[in-house]
Amino acid sequence: MTGGDIAGLIAAGVFALLVLLLAVPILKLGGVFDEVRSTIRSLSDGATPLMDEVTATVSTTNQQLKKVDGIAANVSDASANLSALSSLVAATVGSPLIKVAAFSYGVRSAFSARKKPSSGRRSR
Repeated sequence: MTGGDIAGLIAAGVFALLVLLLAVPILKLGGVFDEVRSTIRSLSDGATPLMDEVTATVSTTNQQLKKVDGIAANVSDASANLSALSSLVAATVGSPLIKVAAFSYGVRSAFSARKKPSSGRRSR
């Protein structure tokens, strides 16, 4: 064997050692990629039922909001009816009461004016 052959064998050995040293991080990186893939798969499997539950919750919430809208509409109608009823009562009862009050005030004023002495002196 010549010196060039020995140098070639040494270079081949160093290259093989370099490949082995680089293979270890590459194998570990492959394991990391496997873990990442399994984690993503488990997240994906867990997200599907969660999305189904969120969809069901939103659907139920929408149904409840429709019921609340119906209740609010009924309350609005009832308050409009009460307002109309109070206006009717005020118009029906209020006007005659005002007339009676004005009449009674006039009668009281007339009686009180009649009872007052016209101009007399008081004696002590």
